[in-house]
Amino acid sequence: MEGVSVRKIKKICVFCGANSGKDVAFVNAAFHLGEVLGKRKIDLVYGGGKLGLMGCVSTAVAQHERQVLGIIPSAFTINNLVGETCGKEIKVATMQERLVMMMELSDAFIALPGGFGTLEELFQMISWAQLNIHNKPIDRRVKH
Repeated sequence: MEGVSVRKIKKICVFCGANSGKDVAFVNAAFHLGEVLGKRKIDLVYGGGKLGLMGCVSTAVAQHERQVLGIIPSAFTINNLVGETCGKEIKVATMQERLVMMMELSDAFIALPGGFGTLEELFQMISWAQLNIHNKPIDRRVKH
């Protein structure tokens, strides 16, 4: 197919909440996404910790013996605010450094439900794509 580029996705960055929310469907979707990633042999890059939807996705990916990389600002590690990361953890100084590293280490981005932080991360990736800083796929839903 002329003009069509096929991209092999090996690592996906997932943006989502450190809270599970009030709807069990969010938790189920996060676990399902982690299972799909694991079964497709796709590694996870995420915000670190084990709380909320982030914990659901990372646990499911790890259960399929895929690599899990949490990138966490060092301020979040004070008093263990987000819990222990499931897999490898990289501590960075700032949220901006975290986003840059997530972008550089990922082949695509998915956003699940979350709060303002999740929206900020998603919008930053969309903005960077519009500015041609990256040309990686961005999805804001879980496909079954």
